[in-house]
Amino acid sequence: MNEIQTKRISKFLSLILRHQPETIQLRLDENGWAEVDELITKSAKGRMHFSFEELEEVVETNNKKRFAFNEDKTRIRASQGHSIDVDLALKAVQPPDFLYHGTAESNISSILDNGIEKRARQHVHLSADKETATKVGMRHGKPVILTIRTKEMHEDGILFYLSANKVWLTDFVDAKYISK
Repeated sequence: MNEIQTKRISKFLSLILRHQPETIQLRLDENGWAEVDELITKSAKGRMHFSFEELEEVVETNNKKRFAFNEDKTRIRASQGHSIDVDLALKAVQPPDFLYHGTAESNISSILDNGIEKRARQHVHLSADKETATKVGMRHGKPVILTIRTKEMHEDGILFYLSANKVWLTDFVDAKYISK
C-alpha cells in the first residue's frame, strides 16, 4: 500500500473512530471499540474501501499509534483524541515532574490567562518531550512549547492518564502550573 492510501485510510479512521461514527452508521461500544468486520463493511458502503490487511498495516505503521486492536484483532478503537463520549477505561497514573504542551503563538495570551482547556475533546493532551510538543504546535501556526508543572498538579490532587499511544491526558491545566 502506498503512503497516500495509508494516509487516506488513517484520516478516515480518525474521523470515524474519534469523532463521527454515525457517518457510516458504525456502532462504538462505551469504551470506543468497533467491530473490525463491521468497520470494513460499512466503510466500503461509504465508498472507503480497504482490506483487513490494509487496516492492520495502518494500525501498525501509524507513527503516532492513533489506533489499537484488541488482542485477537476483532475490534479496533482510537487510542485518544475523541470528541464523542467514550470511556477509554484508563487508570490514573503519576505523571513525570514536567510535561509539555505545544500550541500556536496566537494562543499564548489566552492560555496564560485561562489555562489549557480540553474544549471539544475529552482531555487536554500533553507530551513527554519537547520534540513531540513542537510537532503538535506546528500544526496550528508558529509553535510555542509550554512547560507544565505536572508534579505540582498531581500533588494538588489533579488526575493524569496515559493513553495507549503514550499521550498524557488530564481534564484542565490551570495557568498557575504553566511556564513559557
